[in-house]
Amino acid sequence: MTVLPSVAAGTAARLGIVHSTGFRYPGTVVTSYNEARMTPLTTPWQTTLEARLEVSPQASTYRYWDYWGTQVTAFDVRPRHDRLTVTARSVVETFSPPAPTVSDVGWEALRAPATLDRYAELLAPTPRTEPGEPAMEQVRERVAGVAPAATGERVCAWVSEVMDYVPGATGVHTSAEEAWAVRKGVCQDMAHVAVGVLRRLGVPARYVSGYLLPRADLPVGETVRGESHAWVEWWAGEWQAWDPTNGRRVGPDHVLVGRGRDYDDVPPLRGVYAGPGGGELFVSVEFTRLA
Repeated sequence: MTVLPSVAAGTAARLGIVHSTGFRYPGTVVTSYNEARMTPLTTPWQTTLEARLEVSPQASTYRYWDYWGTQVTAFDVRPRHDRLTVTARSVVETFSPPAPTVSDVGWEALRAPATLDRYAELLAPTPRTEPGEPAMEQVRERVAGVAPAATGERVCAWVSEVMDYVPGATGVHTSAEEAWAVRKGVCQDMAHVAVGVLRRLGVPARYVSGYLLPRADLPVGETVRGESHAWVEWWAGEWQAWDPTNGRRVGPDHVLVGRGRDYDDVPPLRGVYAGPGGGELFVSVEFTRLA
């Protein structure tokens, strides 16, 4: 696991983010239809000051909010092309959320019909997040007799301990059960395992997509390359956010883009096209500390 130092609690960070992604095709694409989820949200602890999305070849775009509250930019590319590039440029100011209050919500409250109905979609397993029984057998010992709020922390800490961060060990379509079997993966895999385990235990949980500033000590005005990131939120009387890859709470160095049941609800770029198969995906993310 690669642990990154966090920005000091209570501080704010103003970040410029340039996220460029797309496909190189082995031949000519006649047309394509796409959705991009690359615009950071505005929340009580994060303000998106600027955001724009550029598409090449040029395309008309429209925006909407999906079912999970993520901003989506949809567009069709009609000119023939052999390369599609989508670049999102954002300026975001983030703050440290306050420490969660001590929750007295117990397991009976989580199992109440009203809670089960309200969070049914965030309690149901998905093919991506089902962890498998071997994982559940191990984690049940870790959380035996623990209240729901503490269970969330223990599960995320457990994932950090037992799984190694190894790029290339898994693929974009790897499930939580497959990642658990090899005890390796990237942030997507660790988030899927944590979400799946929490749901099996009866704690509503959701997958979060965004960015993580790769250097907490990045000087103002300096640019550094980074990556997209994924983490977890769970509900035990209030929503709490935890980064299982780095073994700590989410802070001002995290930039939230979207939430959902799993990665399939929040991919940065998704689409279909008419043309030859075998397109190559490319991605780059750059951060600039603005204040």
